[in-house]
Amino acid sequence: MQLSTSSFADGGTIPNRYAFSRAHPDNHVALSENVNPSLDWTEVPDGTKSFALICHDYDVPSVGDDVNQEDREIPADLRRVDFFHWVVVDLPGDLRAIAEGEFADGVVVGGQKVGDGPHGSRQGLNDFTGWFAEDADMRGNYYGYDGPAPPWNDSIIHHYVFTVFALDMDSTLVYGNFTGRDVRAAIDRHVLAEASVVGTYAQNPRLLD
Repeated sequence: MQLSTSSFADGGTIPNRYAFSRAHPDNHVALSENVNPSLDWTEVPDGTKSFALICHDYDVPSVGDDVNQEDREIPADLRRVDFFHWVVVDLPGDLRAIAEGEFADGVVVGGQKVGDGPHGSRQGLNDFTGWFAEDADMRGNYYGYDGPAPPWNDSIIHHYVFTVFALDMDSTLVYGNFTGRDVRAAIDRHVLAEASVVGTYAQNPRLLD
C-alpha cells in the first residue's frame, strides 16, 4: 500500500496551515489554521473491509517539567513518548482519499464535540484532551484532528507520522471515548497492510532559522 499527501513533502516541514499553533514573535505561539492535510492511498490489498487512520508525534517529552518554560530548553536526550493527533476508524473499504479540510478546518476551543466523522467514520479522542485537562479556557474532549503544537522551547524538531491501516474487519471494536492506544490494540492481527507519510514541525525560533 502507498500513502501520499499534496499538503507537504514526505519527510519535509508541515506548513503552519495544518498546525494547531504556530510560532509568534511576541507570545511564543498563536493558534493556527488547524486544517487536516489531504491523504491519498493506493495499492490496497484484496480483502480490505475498512481503514483506520492514526497520526502521532513520537517526539513528545516524557516529563513536562521544562515544557514551555522561559530561559531554558527541553534537553534533546530526554526520553520521548507518543502523542496522538488524529484517530479515526471505520473508514469504508472503498475509500481512497481524504480531502484537505474535510475533518478539521480551524481550532475548536474545547475540542470538536462530535465523534462521528465524514464517510461514516468514527473519531477517537486525541491527546489534547489530556494536555488541556487542567486549563479552564481550553479543556474538553478533543475528537478527530488537531495538528502540531510542539513545545516552543524544545531543542528538537518533532516528527508527525500519518498512517493508514487496511483492515480485514468492517468495524474496529472500540467504543465511546476511545484513544489511539485503544485503536492500536483493537487492530492488532487485523492489519492487511499499512502505509505512512511523515512531516516535521517546530516552534522554537532557534530551529526555524
